[in-house]
Amino acid sequence: MKKIILNLAVTLDGYIEGPNGEIDWCIMDGDANFNDFLDGIDSIFYGRISYDLWGNYQPGEEENDLMKSISENINSKKKYVFSHTKSSDDTAAVFIQSDIVQKVNEIKKLPGKNIWLYGGAKLISTFLNTGLVDELQLAVHPVILGKGKLLFSEITNRVWLTLKETKSAPSGVVQLIYEVIR
Repeated sequence: MKKIILNLAVTLDGYIEGPNGEIDWCIMDGDANFNDFLDGIDSIFYGRISYDLWGNYQPGEEENDLMKSISENINSKKKYVFSHTKSSDDTAAVFIQSDIVQKVNEIKKLPGKNIWLYGGAKLISTFLNTGLVDELQLAVHPVILGKGKLLFSEITNRVWLTLKETKSAPSGVVQLIYEVIR
């Protein structure tokens, strides 16, 4: 069965965004091999706000080749959007408004590769609180923001993890890969 993998950047103090939604602290490190991760998935789960901001991002001409490659890879994936307020748009994205656990388990049983749980924070909390996350891949960036949007602000139950691997990059980014203990 497919795994749901939470893969995202986080600051050392646990923030995924600055106080105004900024992600300028996020280091796009070529040594992180993010395209390798993307090659192992075929679907992405978004909350509506994250999808509206990033779900169809197209890099500008000023972007480097790495960002263009990552964007192209992301835009080739099947996208699922979890929303209470929006039921469709003019893309091929599938919108899910109810029965999250049932529908996610149905998607996990489909043939194919793993699923990237992109976020945002509320969707991540929902998935962790309902036991839907199988693995966490957190890229911890060497910065302390002090305020912003916390990654784990609405967790209702303990989630036990086993450390599977750590990777570090010359930039100071450390990736921690955890398996969720069931």
